[in-house]
Amino acid sequence: MDLRQDFPRSMRFKLAGYAHLARMIDKCRAVLAGTEGEYIYPCPMDDRLLEFAGITSEQFTAAVKANQTDEGVVTWFEKQAKPHRPAELEEWNQKLLARGPSSPDSAARFKKYLVAIDPSRTDITAWSDLQDLEEGRVVPRREPGTHSQ
Repeated sequence: MDLRQDFPRSMRFKLAGYAHLARMIDKCRAVLAGTEGEYIYPCPMDDRLLEFAGITSEQFTAAVKANQTDEGVVTWFEKQAKPHRPAELEEWNQKLLARGPSSPDSAARFKKYLVAIDPSRTDITAWSDLQDLEEGRVVPRREPGTHSQ
């Protein structure tokens, strides 16, 4: 995957029930190919998913390197990840997708990116929405403090 020319999948796209897993695979593949452009792997969102699953970035990178398909990575991931009840996984997904800036520096970066992309979108408060907006995906307007799922 060449992230200098294409976008990774949205955080909202789920594989094996996990939000962000497909995006993390895309970014890892790009890093392995040297085509990540401005994308970062592992980033803080990747770290959150890896921590929830109980997997290190080194283990995940090795699995992506060894498996050329999403199915292969998903099979490995499901075997390695800490088990979670479906309700627990869905709650974690919702929290990840609703996550906004977590520090003053992060809030300043978030605002800078949002102003550069679309300053009229004061309803955008989550990183997942900001990424989707930046990458040309439709992000419905909503009341501040709510997030589409």
